[in-house]
Amino acid sequence: MDGYKDSTRRQFLGLAGGAAVAVVTLRPAEATPAMLASAIRNVTGGAAVKTGKVKLDVPPLVENGNTVPMTVSVTSPMAPEDFVRSIHVFNEKNPQPNIGNFHLGPNAGRAQVSTRIRLADSQKVVAIARLSDGSFWSVSVEVVVTLAACTEEVI
Repeated sequence: MDGYKDSTRRQFLGLAGGAAVAVVTLRPAEATPAMLASAIRNVTGGAAVKTGKVKLDVPPLVENGNTVPMTVSVTSPMAPEDFVRSIHVFNEKNPQPNIGNFHLGPNAGRAQVSTRIRLADSQKVVAIARLSDGSFWSVSVEVVVTLAACTEEVI
């Protein structure tokens, strides 16, 4: 009877370990352009995204992708009848395409968010703003991430 329980436990652990390996191997190491487009579609619901009104300040060339400063601002009066509802930031090649979602309201004062992000490689960063009228506005910036000289191995 005791051997029966051990056998079932071993089978369960074997199956669980195999499933974990399968999940890890199926997940891509970086986002793809299709994943980026899907993440944007999830936010916009397939609505048209116009270019303009959004400004993305991020250095075009960074040596270290671990802490990249970024500021997103949107041209808006931030009045009760006309304000920015949310700002969404996406990237093209990190493991997850969605960097962050920031929800605002008319009492925010100004439509601006600042933070530091991580970039795994040179890639496109996209910022999308949703306004109170339901429209979506965007901007994209190419960022080049170089390897720091101290990371090279000396032989």
